[in-house]
Amino acid sequence: MRSELLAMGLAVSIAASAGAEAPKRIGPEASPISTSVSVPPGGHLVYISGTVPDAVDTNAPEGSAARFGDTESQTRSVLSKVESALKAQGLGLGDVVMMRVFLVAPPGQRMDFAGMMRAYREFFGTTAQPNKPARSTMQVAGLVDPGWLVEIEVTAAK
Repeated sequence: MRSELLAMGLAVSIAASAGAEAPKRIGPEASPISTSVSVPPGGHLVYISGTVPDAVDTNAPEGSAARFGDTESQTRSVLSKVESALKAQGLGLGDVVMMRVFLVAPPGQRMDFAGMMRAYREFFGTTAQPNKPARSTMQVAGLVDPGWLVEIEVTAAK
């Protein structure tokens, strides 16, 4: 009896997930982001905490941008780590529905939005991965490590 109930529960679970509606993305085709994304009822949400880059030069002084690279390389590092975190949850970058990007300006400059976008476009809105999240990008005064120029948090849904 117990195995029959487990089998029935599994069948219902598979049927429910097979019929789940995908998130709806709205926005201009040429834009690198969606204007809005809606997640239908019953969607599975996953939140990935603020993710920061790995060091690219462990010999560079701690707390220096040289230790972590420029904004473009830091963004690439962060998005690769986000991709791994999503994979551990059974999701991928195509499931990202909302992204918050925090950028720190290198000393004496403005945030490097163009550098962030060069790396971002390698992961989103591509032929291989056409889905684009809704996104906010803001310049912040600083992050926990003075060498970090990028921190990204995401919400994904399936």
